[in-house]
Amino acid sequence: MFGFLKKKEPVQLNETLYAVATGNLIPISEVNDPVFSQKMMGDGFAIIPETGEIYSPIEGVVLSVFQTKHAVGMKMANGLEILLHMGIDTVELNGEPFNIKVSEGSKISQGTLIAEVDLQGIISAEKAIDMVVVITNMDAVKSFDLNKTGQVNAGEEIGTAKA
Repeated sequence: MFGFLKKKEPVQLNETLYAVATGNLIPISEVNDPVFSQKMMGDGFAIIPETGEIYSPIEGVVLSVFQTKHAVGMKMANGLEILLHMGIDTVELNGEPFNIKVSEGSKISQGTLIAEVDLQGIISAEKAIDMVVVITNMDAVKSFDLNKTGQVNAGEEIGTAKA
């Protein structure tokens, strides 16, 4: 009857960031594109992948899949918005090397396959294969910590993003 008097269970916020692929993790400042390396879109990291299986960097929901399939927008439960940008200048490839496995509104978590990417197709087009993960609403970020660089495995915990 007096439901409003009951204590609400606190919402569990998973603020963990995960490796999107097996490969070499670098800070975003080392990405060979000034829009990313100078953090014009936000802070984050990139992975130079060994295989084309690209997984979710967060637990949350898919906000958007770009028409050219080269990027996927996501949102964490804490409100932080994440952009997964697959390759550098790959918008020009019109979706060719990307097989997207999620859609807008999909719930995602560690281990959710976001895309299968033809890495050789990107390389053949003379583009970089960096899988860039960017927090796009940095004004909402209380802390961003990258705990690991170098060799990582897909799904491995690599840092946190707190709002």
